Amino acid sequence: MQRDPTAPRIVVTGLGTINAHGVGVEKLWEGVLSGKSGIRKIESFDVSELTSKVGAEIHEFEVSDFMDSKEARRNDRFTHLAVASSRLAVQDAALDLESVDPERFGVYVGSGIGGLQTIHDQTARLIERGPRKVSPFMIPSLIGNIASGVVAIELGAKGPNFGIVSACSSATHSIGEAFNALKNKQADVMIAGGSEAAVCQLGYAGFCSMKAMSTKFNDTPEEASRPFEKNRDGFVMGEGAGVLILETLEHAQARGAEIYCELAAYDASCDAFHITSPDPEGKALSKSFKAVVEKAGLSASGVDYINAHGTSTPYNDKFETLAIKDAFGESAKDLLISSTKSMTGHLLGAAGGIESAICAKVIQEGKVPPTINLRESDPDCDLNYVPNTAVQADVKVAICNNSGFGGHNAVLLFKALEA
Repeated sequence: MQRDPTAPRIVVTGLGTINAHGVGVEKLWEGVLSGKSGIRKIESFDVSELTSKVGAEIHEFEVSDFMDSKEARRNDRFTHLAVASSRLAVQDAALDLESVDPERFGVYVGSGIGGLQTIHDQTARLIERGPRKVSPFMIPSLIGNIASGVVAIELGAKGPNFGIVSACSSATHSIGEAFNALKNKQADVMIAGGSEAAVCQLGYAGFCSMKAMSTKFNDTPEEASRPFEKNRDGFVMGEGAGVLILETLEHAQARGAEIYCELAAYDASCDAFHITSPDPEGKALSKSFKAVVEKAGLSASGVDYINAHGTSTPYNDKFETLAIKDAFGESAKDLLISSTKSMTGHLLGAAGGIESAICAKVIQEGKVPPTINLRESDPDCDLNYVPNTAVQADVKVAICNNSGFGGHNAVLLFKALEA
């Protein structure tokens, strides 16, 4: 497929992340490149009656560094993280907000769950103190679109704006739809990604009841997330946000921006199979892999690296491997694949945000982070998942893919910028 010469090219100029490794993309990059796990025993709430007792919590974040304290009190933690990551991304992009046309400046920041801690806290208040004591800020602070709205208010972005909710694909869809908005000339600059703060008692209670979370490694939490490994037993939840600054190439060059890479293609599909289980044949995901390769004008052998969804659940990792094999054929064995969820935990609706940021850093730095805790091979997962130690590699093309409850798939293709 030939590139449309009239369509703008879209580039990544800024990265903002907050997660268990710390505040800022360099903390994330340093952590995943060194193979360091951010997963520990849960400290922020009582896990004594829960089957899973580990997670990737954030410990060094101060919302007052990024938001007015009064505004912060009116919002849920997932919005705090979204605003902070957006400010970090703007700073990283050296984007002068005074020089950006506000009506050509948009925000798509998604969340899979939204203000779950607010729901937990206000429900408890309702039961304990009655309906008159429920906060008037409860509804606006819990709805999933509010992170995009508050980011826009904080930064003065009056262009396209909404919050995508597609479970663990939310951030990836948000980045992809921001890409489309730029391609369609609706904006010059977009803030895009996801935020999630579901590491709370209610979130854990729900996922533990589903038997979706790891329970066998409560005494060795750093080993709990083990994507593609034979002894994996469920995902480990993380919290945080990941945001990219996307611009048209023309806009970025006009302001002399430093460019990480080009976002060359996006595709979305649905398994239409089951509310929680992925399609055992992985056909829809395979179709999306093939689509982004074709849209970018590449062949299967032209892809170097995949930051896989790799949740450490028995089904996902097996079926994702099948989808990769189906899409890439003989070239699948030559791919470098890693799941950085082995170190960050699974950030649900924010996962694609930080994993896209990692893809941009991989292309920039020529280094591929590992999948840690790969001790014993699973015969169903037999590709190169970069086990345990980072590798040097000249990565020109990287893919980020995520899948979510409901069968949602989203795939992004990033490439080194060429003339």
